[in-house]
Amino acid sequence: MMKENHNKKTIAICSNTSWFLYNFRVGLMRALEQEGYNIVLIAPRDNYSDRLKEFGYRYYNIDIDNKGTNPINDIKLSYNFCKLFKYIKPDIILIFTIKPNIYGSIVSRMLNIPTINVVTGLGTVFLNKNISSKIAKLLYKIAFSKNYIIFENNDDANEFLKRRLIKKRQVVIVSGSGINTEYFRPSSNSSRKDSKELVFLLIARLIKDKGIIEYIEAIKYIRHKYPNVKFKILGSYYFGNPSSISKEEIESWVEQGLIEYLGYTDNVLEEIEKADCIVLPSYREGLSRVLLEAGSMVKPIITTNVPGCRDVVDDGANGYLVPPKDSQALALAMEKIISLSPQERRQMGIRGRLKIIKEFDEKIVIREYLNLINRVSKNNALLNKSMV
Repeated sequence: MMKENHNKKTIAICSNTSWFLYNFRVGLMRALEQEGYNIVLIAPRDNYSDRLKEFGYRYYNIDIDNKGTNPINDIKLSYNFCKLFKYIKPDIILIFTIKPNIYGSIVSRMLNIPTINVVTGLGTVFLNKNISSKIAKLLYKIAFSKNYIIFENNDDANEFLKRRLIKKRQVVIVSGSGINTEYFRPSSNSSRKDSKELVFLLIARLIKDKGIIEYIEAIKYIRHKYPNVKFKILGSYYFGNPSSISKEEIESWVEQGLIEYLGYTDNVLEEIEKADCIVLPSYREGLSRVLLEAGSMVKPIITTNVPGCRDVVDDGANGYLVPPKDSQALALAMEKIISLSPQERRQMGIRGRLKIIKEFDEKIVIREYLNLINRVSKNNALLNKSMV
């Protein structure tokens, strides 16, 4: 049954997948509902769309070619956003992910609907210097010109400011999507005292930008020295991405005995629980959800000293930071973890959980979202009134 009250204000929440909304934003939706908003969700239909509808929220499908650069498809996307916004008549719009941020915001500006954008990471648009990236940056500048922009770290915000895509007064920093520290919590066997094997686990989409090649090279450096150490990868293929890892590469690494490939699962918590250390040698993140989950579950972390990763780790306290694209440094950090006693790894993990609770708990993040959404909603006007 739809939970809707026509006397309440309506907030439309847009993303490029229903999966994203279901996995990362349900807590925010529930908080907005408690604040008195009608919730309307706009995202492409996938396996999670029906789960979102089960919460009682209105859901609308929109087709988005996330990896394509065909301008005809993007014009169609803008037209579809326009039709939906006119039909839904939201009082405020909250938009996540690249294409909805660009085309949804251009349309909301035309329709004079107050909009908040969320940049969860810069992605290949800012890592590359091709014509598509230049066009995307120009579109960002147009789309974001009148809105508040939520960034998940200061580095990403500064990148937008340095390129003069936005103004400083538009910037709001919020620590990622937050983490439910009660759900992601250690169980009684988190120390894995009875295990004779030490397990490293990398959780990420299978693209080179996540540092998967460096992880494999690091494993090659050290695996023969430590026969009781296992290396695992959990994540889905991302075919169509220019830096995607092929199925043949994964199968080759498995055949060589380098890794155990776990495929993809919704039950990430269970796999983190089975690991002794979480590794993410990513080139850049918005704010890594995987690292938040690992830290909350009392797992030591090895990650790169880059935006969105270093925010979660105090080097030497709850894990180790290594330079990006440096497989030898990664191998040395993994050897440091191996050399620790189970008690030392446990203490490192405990320090990590305390950091997550203090800085990244979902309650903190949701409160910051609500403050901004309520402020924009009460003003019932676009930010441009203060930007003329």
